[in-house]
Amino acid sequence: MTWVGFPVAIVVALFVVPAGVRGLLDAGLVRENYRGARLAFPLGAVLATAALVALAPLAFLDDRADLDLLDPELRRWLPYLLGVAFLGFLDDSLGRGEAAGAPRGWRGHWRALREGRLSTGAIKAIGALALAAYVVSGRGLESWRYLADVALLILATNLFNLLDLRPGRAEKALALLGAGLCLGAWTLAPIELAGVFFGPVLVGAWFTLRERAMLGDTGSNLVGAVAGVWLLTVLGGDGRLVALALVAALTIYGELRSISKAVESLPPLRWLDSLGRA
Repeated sequence: MTWVGFPVAIVVALFVVPAGVRGLLDAGLVRENYRGARLAFPLGAVLATAALVALAPLAFLDDRADLDLLDPELRRWLPYLLGVAFLGFLDDSLGRGEAAGAPRGWRGHWRALREGRLSTGAIKAIGALALAAYVVSGRGLESWRYLADVALLILATNLFNLLDLRPGRAEKALALLGAGLCLGAWTLAPIELAGVFFGPVLVGAWFTLRERAMLGDTGSNLVGAVAGVWLLTVLGGDGRLVALALVAALTIYGELRSISKAVESLPPLRWLDSLGRA
């Protein structure tokens, strides 16, 4: 019954997310996207809220009625999922933005630190490292495998931040990853574990694809955290090492080159990337 959280979260999100988007617009919380359109921002805060609204009754019934509605492992990963979303919200709220010359990417934040400036992006990176080190601990891993899993979780989170440069791209990547893991391992474990977060992400994708809202770092961090948790919990030891190599390679490419240009240059990826957009 642990899969029940996924449809419950979708139903809750169908009510919470539209109201949240209207609330962001009414409060004047908007930001320009890559085409200059002013959209509700950050949608990620609304998605995290929807997940928590869904989690409240599920947690109560799971404990009081003993209905087995939540995967027990969710307790381990919840601090990371919510923690990196909060760190992303801090960056969205206090960061100066790209137009103001704020540092971008790992190289930009490292350069800011060398110059004696602590950017909100650097705070986000340090906080994510601390959270990842905490949630990965206590799993009985060898030292090098522990460090590899911490790196995989952090880099997966950062990769989805790099992907979130076009409407719906990060959400599509998460959906494809989830489908691949479910089919490849023939399991519903990803849905059972993080369905309460995946459901709102899918509902929110309609608003990002229609260019009515932007995820922000709050949302892209949350999406990337779900992806990282899925990789750590579904894949075996060797599989996680392969995933780490792939995620690291994509991260390095995204830091040095334009992922958007690479997507545009490949017709299948360009078609998938544009699918569903306004």
